[in-house]
Parts: sequence; structure tokens; C-alpha cells
Amino acid sequence: MKLKISFLFLFLVSHTFGFSVAPREIYTKERIAKTIAIADKNLAQKPITVTATQCPRSAGGLNDFYSEGDYWWPDPANPNGPYIQRDGETNPENFVAHRLAMIRFSEIVGSLASAYAFTGKAQYAKAAIPHLKAWFVDPSTRMNPSLLYAQAIKGKATGRGIGIIDTIHFLEVIKAMEALKSQIAPEDYAAFVAWFKEYVLWMTTHPYGIAERDALNNHGTCWALQVAVFASFTGNASLIDFCRKRYRTNFIPDQMAVDGSFPHELKRTKPYGYSIFNLDIMSTLAHVLNMWDWQMPDGRSIKKGVSYLFPAVKDKSLWTYPADVMYFDQWPIAQSFLYFSAIHGDDNSLALWKKLDHFPTNQEVIRNFPIRNPILWNQKPF
Repeated sequence: MKLKISFLFLFLVSHTFGFSVAPREIYTKERIAKTIAIADKNLAQKPITVTATQCPRSAGGLNDFYSEGDYWWPDPANPNGPYIQRDGETNPENFVAHRLAMIRFSEIVGSLASAYAFTGKAQYAKAAIPHLKAWFVDPSTRMNPSLLYAQAIKGKATGRGIGIIDTIHFLEVIKAMEALKSQIAPEDYAAFVAWFKEYVLWMTTHPYGIAERDALNNHGTCWALQVAVFASFTGNASLIDFCRKRYRTNFIPDQMAVDGSFPHELKRTKPYGYSIFNLDIMSTLAHVLNMWDWQMPDGRSIKKGVSYLFPAVKDKSLWTYPADVMYFDQWPIAQSFLYFSAIHGDDNSLALWKKLDHFPTNQEVIRNFPIRNPILWNQKPF
């Protein structure tokens, strides 16, 4: 059976918003078919939220998101004492059920919204709505709009500001809701907006959020991208302006070297993966804030970041820093920085993006790959 895709829709999206490459040049029929096949499987999936599993180590309640610091382990010298850090080495005994549920939620609604964008079939929108209501509306299943208990460490902290990075998987939930808005009841959409108003207020006023805002690495970038996208969704123009100012005065100046590298990421035990991840997030931020063409007087810009990392993504043998202590072989995939570079006119990025894996299955890779459905980002920047 031949797949019928609304290429007219894709063409209009591209030319209405002035991207340099039309989506019909980006999305192969095979990729669209795979996306729709995934959405078809997700039509029957039932919602799973934070209330499905509660960790006995959590200091929060049933509706509170809980996670544990990835790189923290029992101390061999004091097995019952506080955990100690082993940077870059994920502890497989940590509680991850809430994080996996959130990623699953993002994957399901992202695929359904993408399939709706490609086909216009309301069945995909209808299937996404119960998941959205379960996470943001239903009192028995909703997640509380805060992250007081994320990235906890046994014997040290019941929660930490760096846990805010866990909600990067709400980014495509937002984009999915925007794509499906015409199919969502106004009262439900208003409830979704209200949830994110509460959450972005918490992110920008709680000490955890303020600490994460000021982080000089990927955590600060992730805070800004979330705040920018959530602020757009809730109509908070002042926060969008704040993020745009920080992009110019903090993120590029404080995080990027003149050659386009990210020194803070290169110091880590997974310099390759963290450099890719931060560039993915920062390029998405540059796109949504309409800062793609902005540069500092010394030439530092998102384009310089792409130019620096592109050769080692195309050919990993050109990577001159140590290999990551874990998951080095799983990178790269179809990184979002390549996609955004492509739609802003870089043909080399487009060619490489098409060649790389668009549907990874490794959970650690998926956790660090929040922009999985680019069609949802094919809209006018702020």
C-alpha cells in the first residue's frame, strides 16, 4: 500500500516560515513511514505517569517526580554511608522509573503529533489527549509542577537543582500540544497551559531553578531551552526576552571557546557525548530564540559550534580528546544540531543528518536525545 503524505503541508510550513531547506527535501518517505508506523503502535498505549511507581527512598509524595543522581554509588569504605561520585559512570541500581515514564510519554505524544502533522488524521490527536490529561490534569495521576526530589543522592540530598534537566523530555510534549491544539478541547488546553505556568514559575524562582540557571555547562543550557519553550507556550514574553539576553551575555561567552568547543564539557569523562548534547540543546535554543545568525565580535556563535564539532561527528576518528568512559560507541546519531543547521541552509549538515540513525534504541542515548521529532519544530521562531 502506497503511503500518502501531505507534502503540500510540509512545503507550506517551510515557505511560510522562511527556512532555507524545504521539509520535503529533509524528510525521506522512509523516515516518514517509520514515524507513522511508530505512531500506529502507540495508538493503543495507555498512560503511565509518576503515580504508577513510588520509590521508598523518595522524600516526596505519590505525585512528585523522583530520580537519583546518575553518577553516585555506594562507598566501598562505608557501604551504609553517603554515596560517592564516579563521574560518567551510571549506577544501574538507581531509581529510574519516573524518568523512563516521562521519556515514554514524550516519545508517544511526539510520534502521535508527528503522524498527525504528516497525515492530518484525527485518530493520532485523539490518542495523545489521554496521556496529556493523565500527566497534567487528573488529580490521581498528574505530576506536581516542580522537581523538588529529582537527582537525589543517598545520605546527601533529597533533591537537587540539577534534576531540572530531567524535564527536557517535556520539550516535545509542548511542541506536540501546539501541533494538536485544534484537536484539543479549549478547557483541556487551558489546563495544560496552567500546569506549565506553575512549573516555569517554580523553575525561575526556586533556589534549585536559580542554581541551574547559573550553571556554566549543559545544565544551564537545558534550563534556558526549557524556560524559553515553556514561556512561549504560556505566553510569557518577558521570560523569552530574558533567555535571549542570557544567550548573548552568558551561554555563548561563558561556555564556548573561540574555536567553537565547549571547554566545560571537554573536561568531563564523556567529552564527546557531552559536547554533542550541549550543541544539540544550544542549537535548538538558538533556533527557537531566532539567534541562529547572531555572533560575538570574535566570531563565537552557534555556527562556530557546529563547524567545530561537525568533522568529529562525520568521522569519529578525528576526535582528538579521550573516548567517553561509557556509551562512546553509541554516538553519534541524527543529532538535532545537524537538523537545525540544515534548515538554516547548511547542505553538509543535511547530508550527514540523513545518513545517521534517527531511531536509537539505547536508553542512555534516548535520555540525551530530547529532540526526536523535528517536524514539530518546523514553525516560526519566537
